[in-house]
Amino acid sequence: MDFLKIPTPAYIYDLDLLEKTVDLAVREANIYGFRLHYAMKANSHPRILQVMKDKELGVDCVSGNELTRAIDQGFEPADIVFAGVGKTDEELLKAIRLGIFSINCESLEELDVIGQLSDRHQLTASVSLRVNPDIDGHTHAKITTGLRSNKFGISEEQLGKAINFCAEHPFVQLVGLHFHIGSQINAPEPFRQLAIKASNIWEKHRLSQLGATSLNLGGGLGINYQDPERFPFPDFKSFFHLMATHLRLPEGVEVRFEPGRSLVGQCGTLATRVLFVKKATDRQFVVVDAGMTELLRPSLYKASHKIVNPVSAKLAENYDIVGPLCESSDVFATDYPLPLTSRGDILLIRSCGAYAQSMSLRYNLRDSASEIFVHNRTPASCTLPQNEL
Repeated sequence: MDFLKIPTPAYIYDLDLLEKTVDLAVREANIYGFRLHYAMKANSHPRILQVMKDKELGVDCVSGNELTRAIDQGFEPADIVFAGVGKTDEELLKAIRLGIFSINCESLEELDVIGQLSDRHQLTASVSLRVNPDIDGHTHAKITTGLRSNKFGISEEQLGKAINFCAEHPFVQLVGLHFHIGSQINAPEPFRQLAIKASNIWEKHRLSQLGATSLNLGGGLGINYQDPERFPFPDFKSFFHLMATHLRLPEGVEVRFEPGRSLVGQCGTLATRVLFVKKATDRQFVVVDAGMTELLRPSLYKASHKIVNPVSAKLAENYDIVGPLCESSDVFATDYPLPLTSRGDILLIRSCGAYAQSMSLRYNLRDSASEIFVHNRTPASCTLPQNEL
């Protein structure tokens, strides 16, 4: 691809890498009979969703609009789970009417609303109770979701009450349990703890005897942001083997996972053009046409992405790589080594397949970045209409 000729900023997606990643995840999960639901919050573009559907994954939604897109994309309701700590009544009713596999319920208060809605409309609501296991994912504080101090899930102390509510309500069907302890987890220990604790909770509350059949352990497996060329695939083999080794469940329980970033993260690159190389007193700023509006993670989480200059091969210098927005936080990297970089060069910010376009903003009334899909080295450009979301 001639990077200098593409419009920027642009998200470039490698569909060959995406398909290989999904194939690998599915193959390793199938060894243990695990079921995968793609977490579409990572990237909800129809081209991405089509790959997931073609590979026979289910989908994990976190909003009513994501539910609509999943249905429009051809996913069957039986393949959809719906999570989120703050679902509106309208979103819950949509899920109930669709008859999706499971609403992942996050609180006793939400469970009560589900009961009222299902009773009022005489429709059965299938729910999984999201349990907060108080397990530290040892990831960034802003993407940790399994601690007692986090807003997510039902505490173990409240779980019995939630199970009794389901058993007593004629229109609320308990499907099983749901867990999710965070994102971008690269250490095995939190997942080992999760498998053991989830198994113990399932046995303690005799979920199988109550008719529950699904244990959803969420997602969270991280990717390598530092060296995506060397490590394009997460270690799905070790991950699923670890979970299978430490799970102790009765026969007939189907185990589900909700991978998102691990499937799509490495397939995406953000291409951005250098507007200026600004020389200050003690540093050099490379000012590019992409900003926190196209990639929010560095500003929001202080996340780091590998950045390359594919054109220049001259001796490296250190730069602060910054966006054009009127925000001091609009910075991709500081004191970052690049080949000698000049106005008009293209920089490639790697590992942007997840939580880049899906978190993009219109701040400063900026235009949406273009999206280019590459399959067998044949690029196709696509830009989503703003009213399609």
